[in-house]
Amino acid sequence: MKHDFVVLPEEAGERLDRVVTSRCTDLSRTRVQELIDAALILMNGRAAKGSYRLHGGERITVEVQPRPLMRAEAESIPLDVVYEDDDVVAVNKPAGMVVHAGAGNPSGTLVNALLGRGQTLSKGGDALRPGIVHRLDKDTSGIILVAKNDAAHAKLGEAFRQRSVKKTYIALVEGLLREDRGRIELAIARDPKRRVRMTARRSAVLADAREARTDWRVLARIDTTTLVEVQLHTGRTHQIRVHFSTVHHPVVGDALYGATAQLEVGKIALPPLGRNFLHAARLGFTHPRTGAWIDLRASLPQQLRAFLRELAVGAGDDPQRIDAALGDYL
Repeated sequence: MKHDFVVLPEEAGERLDRVVTSRCTDLSRTRVQELIDAALILMNGRAAKGSYRLHGGERITVEVQPRPLMRAEAESIPLDVVYEDDDVVAVNKPAGMVVHAGAGNPSGTLVNALLGRGQTLSKGGDALRPGIVHRLDKDTSGIILVAKNDAAHAKLGEAFRQRSVKKTYIALVEGLLREDRGRIELAIARDPKRRVRMTARRSAVLADAREARTDWRVLARIDTTTLVEVQLHTGRTHQIRVHFSTVHHPVVGDALYGATAQLEVGKIALPPLGRNFLHAARLGFTHPRTGAWIDLRASLPQQLRAFLRELAVGAGDDPQRIDAALGDYL
């Protein structure tokens, strides 16, 4: 497939990658970058960087070639395993690690790391996602549960569908939430204009929207941010991120959903976090073989704890107050 177009005068000053993404609505930003890296997007017949600022009048040619087939490959990558038996394994996934191979992420995945341990995983997912019954976003850390055999996969999959798995997150959001607890019930669908994003609206507005419910409780208010404990009752893509963004409290560090690039405390700009302040801190489930209730916890990562401390100190707050608010999540 080929796209061929001329840059319009009103597009002058825009970046090449953004114009291509805007013009070629079937391509995501990630896919456009892949094509730029492979020299398959030409400007006036020559390869160019995605950051190039256009002048108007350039001819852009985009040659879309099929991606090479990917498959899960064993890699030696250390993992923080919080629970394991013959049926399941639970890992405290670090931020920056994707769960399985996909566009732009062929290696360094959680699945590859599990295979690198000599792990047997269920065949319930496809070839790229053996054992995977739910997901965490790349820049979200915390507990993810993986099935080691098909029987466990089937029962865990049904438990997630029936919403009997208890999922608790810790998030820092921008702005001060007025109430001490609340609920967000907004249906979620793929954003028709930016396919890498989701959007949340009343279900009647979006034909393909799926119901979603997020409950939250304030743990602490720190300067112009709010630390919250979040309970997920559904598991939609980017659910916490899009829900809080829609109510004008984006998750700190989440540029995709409108978070401030660099928080300021007083007149001091904090170093960019470099990830979303979102951590899957607790996961409870019924064991697929024994029926016993398993309750797993993963402490808040040191990076996030250090960020909270810096935020509190900069605001003239007591870091010990924040630690006390976090309690068992430390």
